[in-house]
Amino acid sequence: MAPRRHFRAAVTTATTARRRERAPPCGPGRRRMRRTSARLRAAPGRARAVRGARVTPSGAAGRESRGAAGQPLPDSAPPARRELLRGSSRPNAGRSRPHPAPTARPRGARAPRPPPGLGHAPRPSIGHAPFATLAVRPRRGRSQCRCLFLSRCRSLFLSRCRSLFLSRCRSLSRSQCRSLFLSRSLFLSRCPPAMSGPQSWFVARARRRFAMTRECAVLLPGVCAALADPRQPGLDDTCLEKLLDWFRSLTWFDPTVELVQDNPCLTELISSVLALPEPSPSILSFTLQLAGILAASENRFQHLQQEKLLGRLFGQEGPRGRAVWEDASVRSGWVKGVHSMVHHQPALHFLCSGGGMDVIFALQGDPSLFVASAASQLLVHMLTFSVESETSKPLSPKDCEWPACAQMIKKHVEDSLQSGSASHIEQSVKLLISLFGSCYAAWTEVLWSDIAKQIESFLMEETLQAQHMLANLLLNVARSPVFCDTEGSFWALVTSALEHLTPVQACPLAVGLLKLCKCPQDVRIQALTVLLQPMDCILRAASQPLEYAGLLDESVSDPVTVESLLSSKTSCAGLLCQTLAHLEKLLSLKHLRVDLPYVSLLRSLMAILQFCNGLLSPASPLGTTISRNLINCFRVQKSALDVLAALSEKKGCDTLIGSLFDVLLAYLESPNTSPTVLKKAFQATSKWLVRLQELSCSNSQCQQTEKILEDVFVVLQKRLCSPCWEVRDSSLEFLTAMIKCLKDQDGFRQCLLSSEVPRLTENLLEDPESYVRASAVTAVGHLAFVTYFAPEPPVAGNQYNKESTVAKLQEILSTDSEGFPRRAVISIFTKWLREGCTAQLEDTEQFVSRVIQTVEHDLDWEVRLGGLELVEVFCSQTICQLGLSERPYAPVSSAVTSSTPQNELLRVFCRAKLFGFLFRSLCDCDKPVGQRACDILIGLRGNFYPVSTLENPQEIEDSPAGRGIAWLQRTLRQGSLAQNFPTDGGNGVDFQDPESMMVALGAIDLLELHDELNKSSDHVEESPQSLLQDILATMGTIEENEVDCY
Repeated sequence: MAPRRHFRAAVTTATTARRRERAPPCGPGRRRMRRTSARLRAAPGRARAVRGARVTPSGAAGRESRGAAGQPLPDSAPPARRELLRGSSRPNAGRSRPHPAPTARPRGARAPRPPPGLGHAPRPSIGHAPFATLAVRPRRGRSQCRCLFLSRCRSLFLSRCRSLFLSRCRSLSRSQCRSLFLSRSLFLSRCPPAMSGPQSWFVARARRRFAMTRECAVLLPGVCAALADPRQPGLDDTCLEKLLDWFRSLTWFDPTVELVQDNPCLTELISSVLALPEPSPSILSFTLQLAGILAASENRFQHLQQEKLLGRLFGQEGPRGRAVWEDASVRSGWVKGVHSMVHHQPALHFLCSGGGMDVIFALQGDPSLFVASAASQLLVHMLTFSVESETSKPLSPKDCEWPACAQMIKKHVEDSLQSGSASHIEQSVKLLISLFGSCYAAWTEVLWSDIAKQIESFLMEETLQAQHMLANLLLNVARSPVFCDTEGSFWALVTSALEHLTPVQACPLAVGLLKLCKCPQDVRIQALTVLLQPMDCILRAASQPLEYAGLLDESVSDPVTVESLLSSKTSCAGLLCQTLAHLEKLLSLKHLRVDLPYVSLLRSLMAILQFCNGLLSPASPLGTTISRNLINCFRVQKSALDVLAALSEKKGCDTLIGSLFDVLLAYLESPNTSPTVLKKAFQATSKWLVRLQELSCSNSQCQQTEKILEDVFVVLQKRLCSPCWEVRDSSLEFLTAMIKCLKDQDGFRQCLLSSEVPRLTENLLEDPESYVRASAVTAVGHLAFVTYFAPEPPVAGNQYNKESTVAKLQEILSTDSEGFPRRAVISIFTKWLREGCTAQLEDTEQFVSRVIQTVEHDLDWEVRLGGLELVEVFCSQTICQLGLSERPYAPVSSAVTSSTPQNELLRVFCRAKLFGFLFRSLCDCDKPVGQRACDILIGLRGNFYPVSTLENPQEIEDSPAGRGIAWLQRTLRQGSLAQNFPTDGGNGVDFQDPESMMVALGAIDLLELHDELNKSSDHVEESPQSLLQDILATMGTIEENEVDCY
């Protein structure tokens, strides 16, 4: 049987092959055009000869009995192509179409074709043409086809370039993205005008792509007038944000001043809003951000300066002294506008000379957290931009010639750290955290050398409120490549921080240091010691004196501090939960650069769990206090069980496995265990059972394993009868997890079948709770691998009726009122089919047919999608069984294609009623269903129609089934709007007729349909033009849209 991943890969391969080689409705002339374009890309120097080729009305080159390169046509060429290329016997065969001379292109006209030296052009996009009908389209000329092909190449090339550019920005912050786009724009603006080749074409095409359309230019003045009118109702913030996003996209690749000059309504909007005595805070905030976006280009900045607008917005004449400044949205808009603007030197000097720096420094302490955070991010951006754009040589520790703006920010940070004001210190530490977390330039080491002693002094002040942020600052500095090779001073400061910070503050720093690749080994060991201190304290409090050693040989900080935190009821659970969460993260790492004491850690975890359920008699006064603090503490129990489950994969804990299961069974049996803790205990037990089976080699270990399994199944039987549905659900999930991992173990199967668990599990198929029924379906499905589908059926298997179980599951699939159980049933059926188990029940073909007839009428789209997955697996297995292809759904050449297996394959699929289900799913109202059905049909077509052998539309129309196929294609064109889609042979389409389905697969343009299905639901309405129209309709300035359509 073929794995499913091969099927999906093959579908993609077949789709790509169809895009490249499929014959369009206009006949083989398009294939001729593609070959000519390929030769143009391969040999640009021959373009002139190709342009001079004679053209027939059908679009074929008119060279008599010769190919495109002027060579005699080989005898092996297809007859259709040989006939197509013989243009001398047709009218106008001797004429040649003149190539027009290049002319000046007016603004807004179509982009010129790319130069021949562009290299390998991508494949054309086919997702924008309407579905092909069965009627023969008018044949396009060769030049028309070539223009269409190149136009689609250009569109796809640009969209992919932009996608790659945007994907690069997903890992960056928003400010970094803007800087990246703006730097790209500045680069494009400084490109020499004589640039030729792909670069000039790309620059021109990008600018046209993001330029404002005529329709938007017509609507924009009305929008600006409506926004500036105080009598109009205000827009919601979402519309304003979308409008700002549009302006950002307009300025990404166009740093010129034309946007402002061609649209004077933008400057008029700014002037009108500033002239209002009491402007709306939201409109004023929008205006500030819009001005910042426009001023991000140096050219537009100078234009706005000449209009004397920037001083009235961001200078002393701006809104800072007005009452509207009290609104947080206005201050936020001011900061965002400045952030967008500061990407060139004039803007930086404008702020420094106009008093803007003092405003930003003050906004760091703004009562609005959003404004304060934005101000801090702005200072980081300004510092980075100032240093990197104004310094011509690397800064040294003794270099005092920092740029003016950077010097102001640096001095402000140093003064704040020395001010003694807790709020000022906290603001500067936040700024430094952001700076060292985002900038890894060499000059940051110079800045750190100036503030390191002040940071070190903060570690000694226990009363400092900002001490909790010092760990984040040191961790960000340690992550910087600049400080990786630093010896002495910095790592000594880190060591001092581990010693002086409280355990709660030092734990995040310790975990971060343990994850670093380049960290001194002594610092790493010290960090591990800090992390394990609470666990060491628990172990010493729980054990008898000198019973066994603790986790640590020595402590980094004073152990009394940890003991006092564990002795307090308010801090004990918090400290342990934090420590356990960090340990779970470390245990999940594949490569940990320090060895953890797994045995001692396991003892400490068992002690914590025993403290929580009161099963451990404390050996010390500290243990008694900790036990009182932890009794029935669910938070600590869940965290400890998570770490316990993670420890099951580590070696060295085998000697404690008996004691460990005593603790786990105590939790499973206790009536005081909460459902959430019980679920965690089940998960930990299943993982340790797998570990136990790996260790069961000797007779004594086998006896121990058998005893533990018997105890587990006794507990499981009780839990399956619990009145709490969460407990029943967790018990079924635990059973499923055990069967997945241990179904091949003889001891596990014997214990399972000798218990009442299988009978109780089947009884839960009728549970009143839908979640429990779904879990019961999954458990019964996996239980079948032990009771029904095992290689050697168990002796006790006679009491289990296969047909009865399958009938129950099919009844749930067809009658259950909730979706969760039905989804579980179709998932189990698919798993059975994938594992080859359905052949033991009945004929697989009948089984699949009956299931999909039930599924196709289900109201839950996930059930229908599961039915398509079942069909996908069935098709893959059937194709492999008939030996059509080693790789499922891979196209095969016509030379090796055998008609007998293909006909048999079609008959099997038609008897199973697959095609009716697949074509009906193409019109499903839920897009994922249609997309999956289309993928399956594309894959099926790859087996019946090898490359370049798709059906001719004219031949299809003349066939007996052509009328029905034409109706089918018209119906599929309607998509989810199609009504009364028949699957019983109505309208002349017989979905169980192999010949008709063969014709349908070759006639219907599934690739075009695939592109339509993959379009977003708002691909029409998301345009800027639609946004402007919506704004005008909302503001009441379009008469025909005054009535609210909702």
